[in-house]
Amino acid sequence: MTEFVDLGIDAELLHALADAGYTVPTPIQQQAIPAALSGRDVLGLAQTGTGKTCAFVIPILQKLKNEARLPGFPPIRSLILTPTRELAIQIYESFVAYAKYTDIRCALVYGGVSQYNQTEALSAGVDVLIATPGRLNDLCGQGYIDLEDIELFVLDEADRMLDMGFIDDVERILKRMGDREMQTLLFSATMPQSVQKLVKRLLKEDFAKVEVTPVSTTVEAIDQSVYFVDRENKKKLLLYTLRDPALDRALIFVRTKTGADKVAHDLARAHVGAGAIHGDKSQLDRQNALNRFKEGKIRVLVATDIAARGLDISELSHVINYDVPNEPENYVHRIGRTGRAGHGGVAITFCQADEVPYLRRIEKLIDKTVPVREDNPYPMQEQPHEGRSSGGRSRSRRGGRGRRGLNNNKPQMEAQPAAQQEQQTPQQAQGEQKARRRPRRRRRKPAAPAAES
Repeated sequence: MTEFVDLGIDAELLHALADAGYTVPTPIQQQAIPAALSGRDVLGLAQTGTGKTCAFVIPILQKLKNEARLPGFPPIRSLILTPTRELAIQIYESFVAYAKYTDIRCALVYGGVSQYNQTEALSAGVDVLIATPGRLNDLCGQGYIDLEDIELFVLDEADRMLDMGFIDDVERILKRMGDREMQTLLFSATMPQSVQKLVKRLLKEDFAKVEVTPVSTTVEAIDQSVYFVDRENKKKLLLYTLRDPALDRALIFVRTKTGADKVAHDLARAHVGAGAIHGDKSQLDRQNALNRFKEGKIRVLVATDIAARGLDISELSHVINYDVPNEPENYVHRIGRTGRAGHGGVAITFCQADEVPYLRRIEKLIDKTVPVREDNPYPMQEQPHEGRSSGGRSRSRRGGRGRRGLNNNKPQMEAQPAAQQEQQTPQQAQGEQKARRRPRRRRRKPAAPAAES
């Protein structure tokens, strides 16, 4: 069995890995670390939860540790670009843990909070910078950050970066780094056309491609299942599921921000400790909720897809898809929050009638049928919609806003049979026509000007 000591890693870094409880590398670490240590560009393709962060942190630390710093104020030598604040924080924590026996200095910049503490950290000199695109461009524009001396560049979660619309920000960052020769490590869970274009542009021709599992597959250690349930019974089914004594902590995914708040509120009313994180929450509130969840102070964390990637919660027992995700790839990333580092996990999906098409797309992507749970106290009564989905809303809850509903709201006069209308006298018809006519608004005459004295 290959261990970290067999990968040519320095003693200080091996000591830090041992302190963190890691001795055996995951498949992507086993292949990517030696390639990166040799100086080659790396394209890493692996599903979420397979240890991609360590696969680029260790080579960066070893290369920077063995190089002498330039005299004067030390420039930033390595940049890690990531799409979300949560993922940036996780990567920063990994750098701090693995660099504990070195003198390498790391800093973290992301939006949504005051930049004061971030600029103070930069002013002390930084070797490694972990950043989100928006705040990085902002601080570069203000003159706090110079990217011209970057030697190692990491683009993490490249597919997610492009999905979130950061392509223009990434382009500006690439221009700020100039044409300097540097080593590039690009990691992604999927390989869409947009990522392929980035690979051709950023990586050298002799780059090492590391693909340890088929793209967009789910971890085999995760026990996947689905409940078919009507929307009005989802809350009851959730409380029923949370009564399982094997459910230690659960991460619940919903489609919308308001839905996350509502589910967390309903759970709190049922005396279940819960918090919510989504894009409308401040960074402080999101981090507090996440910390309380990690520390076991609350049992449930409700989140939108902003948390589908980047969250590293050790030994998370359950992921519950309260809403089936619109995009099948998000299902892979959601359930990948459990079953990490080889541990087992449970992923349960609540599927209402008009979400069945989403479920079928997921099954096609992962090339397997999600088993149906038989212990369902609230089986679905509505007929499943095997055609186009209506966006997660049951047709029975649309409030009669279809064409028929609009016709029912027409004035009673228009709904009368034609024969009945013909029986009216001309005087009656003329009177009803006047009654239906909108009254005219009289225009006030302007007041006469006051006579001059």
